[in-house]
Amino acid sequence: MTTLKECLLACLVLQFSALAQAAPPAGSKPARPKHVSETTVVPDAERYSRRCQSQAVHRIARPQGTMLWGTKRSWDTEKIADERSSVLVSVDLASPRRAEAHVKALRLEGARLVALPSAGDVVGTVLQGTASDGKPVEVAICGAEPSPEDPSMVWYRIEAWNTVAQEWENPCVALNRVPDPRALAVSGVWDASGARQDVPGKLTFACENGAITKCIHWGYKPWASHAGQSLADLHQACTRMARADYCGNGRSHTHEDTTIDMYDRLGMIERAAEISADWDPAKGSFEAAWAPDGATCLAHTRDGRALESILQECPNRFSTGRMTDLGQEDRCVAQRTDVSPDKALLRNRSYGRGAK
Repeated sequence: MTTLKECLLACLVLQFSALAQAAPPAGSKPARPKHVSETTVVPDAERYSRRCQSQAVHRIARPQGTMLWGTKRSWDTEKIADERSSVLVSVDLASPRRAEAHVKALRLEGARLVALPSAGDVVGTVLQGTASDGKPVEVAICGAEPSPEDPSMVWYRIEAWNTVAQEWENPCVALNRVPDPRALAVSGVWDASGARQDVPGKLTFACENGAITKCIHWGYKPWASHAGQSLADLHQACTRMARADYCGNGRSHTHEDTTIDMYDRLGMIERAAEISADWDPAKGSFEAAWAPDGATCLAHTRDGRALESILQECPNRFSTGRMTDLGQEDRCVAQRTDVSPDKALLRNRSYGRGAK
C-alpha cells in the first residue's frame, strides 16, 4: 500500500510540473492562432480599446529584399506575396474613425501631422487606410517622436488592424538593425509600379526599413528644396535607385543592405573618393543613372544577374550596341530609347559580380 501511494504521489507531482511548464508566464499574451475564422470578428468598441497596447515585436522570417513602403506584404504569414503588395499603401486624413472629441481631421505640414481644429492631439487617432489590393485597413497613431536631427520631421509609431489575427499590429517590417520600426508621414501615394501620385487628402506612412524613408534619411526630402529646386523628383528617382528598379515597374534587383555609392546632379551627395568600412571606390564601378521613372541607362546589374534579363523584363525600353560616356568614368552599355541618359538626376556605383 505504501508503495502504491508513493507511485500515485509521484504521478501527481509529474502532472503538476508538466502543467506549470506548459502554462504561459504571468502577464504574457496568449499565443495567437495563425488564422482566425472570418466569423470571429472583434466588436468595434473592443477593437479600438485594444489599440496602442504594448506588444512583442513581430518578425518576418522570409527575406523581403529591398522594400518600397517597408511594410509587410500580407497579414497571412503562410502566403508568399508579390513584392509589389503591401498591407498598407495610403491613409485618408479626413473623417478619422476615432479621435479626440473635437478633432475632425488631420493635415500634413511638411512631415508633421496636425490635428484640425488646432490644439488637438493626433496620438490615439484611428485613420482609414488602404492596402495594395484596395481593401480598407484601419491605422492607429500610437506615438509621435520629433526627429532630433530635423525638427520638421516626426516619427510615428503606428499599428494597423490585422483582420487575419484580429489584433493591432505594427505593419512595418522589422530588421535586425531596426527591430521596432517607426514611420514617416509622407505626402503622396505610391502604387504597385513604384510611381508616386499626389492624391488630395491622402498620404503614405513610410516605414523606416523601406526605400521611401531611406531616401529621406539620405537627404532627399520630397517636401523640401535645394538651390531653389524641389527635391520631389530627386526623391522619387532615389526610390528607384535604392531598389534597383531599372524598368520602373516596381521590381527590385538587389538584396537588403547592399552597399552602393550614390551622387546627384545638384551636388547634395558627391561621389565617394576615399575608402571606408563599407565602401572601396577602387572595387566599385558605374551601375546606372536614374530618373523618377527608373534607370535612364545602365552598365551592369546590382545583384549580378545578366543584363539581358533586364532587357527582357522591359522590352523596347533600352537599346544596346553603343557606349555612352557620362563623364567621371561613368559609361552606359544600355540606354533608354525615350530619355537621354544625361537627363538623369542621380547616379550610382556598386560592386559588380565578384567584386567584394
